[in-house]
Amino acid sequence: MSSSSHPMLNVAVKAARAAGALINRAALDVETVRVSVKQTNDFVTEVDHAAEAAIIETLKTAYPDHGIWAEESGRTPGKGRDKNHVWIIDPLDGTTNFIHGFPVYCVSIALMVDGRIEQAVVYDPTRNDLFCATRGRGAYLNERRIRVAKRTTLRDCLISTGFPFRPGDAFQTYMQMLGEVMPKVAGVRRPGSAALDLAYVAAGFSDGFFEMGLSPWDVAAGSLLVTEAGGLIGNFTGEPDFLEQKECLAANPKIYGQLVGLTGKYSKFASAGDKAAVRQARAAARKTGLASKPSPAVEGASADEGPDVAPKDDSAPF
Repeated sequence: MSSSSHPMLNVAVKAARAAGALINRAALDVETVRVSVKQTNDFVTEVDHAAEAAIIETLKTAYPDHGIWAEESGRTPGKGRDKNHVWIIDPLDGTTNFIHGFPVYCVSIALMVDGRIEQAVVYDPTRNDLFCATRGRGAYLNERRIRVAKRTTLRDCLISTGFPFRPGDAFQTYMQMLGEVMPKVAGVRRPGSAALDLAYVAAGFSDGFFEMGLSPWDVAAGSLLVTEAGGLIGNFTGEPDFLEQKECLAANPKIYGQLVGLTGKYSKFASAGDKAAVRQARAAARKTGLASKPSPAVEGASADEGPDVAPKDDSAPF
């Protein structure tokens, strides 16, 4: 980092690199890492806990009165004059990738002051890529200034996303939304780390990103990277209220509006008319699926197999 970087950003970088060193050592023998299950398809490892502890120790040594909002250990309020400073931490974003040896994961650290993200670090330990930003000073990758991509039409764009994977995720809503986006873009990717997805939008490696079901620690640091790189970030209707709303959309300004046109009706903030249209489309798709299902006798299928339709989406935002 440059000596002119903000002191708090320098501390965040130090913390991210300490966590990254732990992650890289563990990755050398990932088969021995102890894994626990938070819920179906939602994992945590001893590496997540160790990395988070290393981050918090580094941050609290420098700023003992700052608050902490971390994925694994929860929230600790700040004290005194610094109580409005809160570090938002994801020690290992992409844990499922990590435990499978799939090298797409990162450390994400953001500093929120009075409800606004002011410092951000996303560190990819497998590539030693350091994305960082200070509000008003631009976004950087390994000390090189980065900007969002300049593409202006969706058909030329590469878009990243994240699939629903936990019980309660809005599966049907997501599949409808993906079905609208995919035919209109050059390609869709699902790397498996939302923080890195946002960093890649900031760097211009992809043109946009959307995902449901995200937590603040998934998107806090990446959101500042995107805006400092000239991009926009918000919820599916394009409004800036996204951090705790479990829906996130980011892109360069030209593409952002076009994606909002596709995703807006699936937002919890959508109009009543849009929500009704989505429900009707879903109901029609279910009827089509039931009607087209061949009988088990024709296909030689087991008689106890259910209809070929996706599970009921009780958790959809409407």
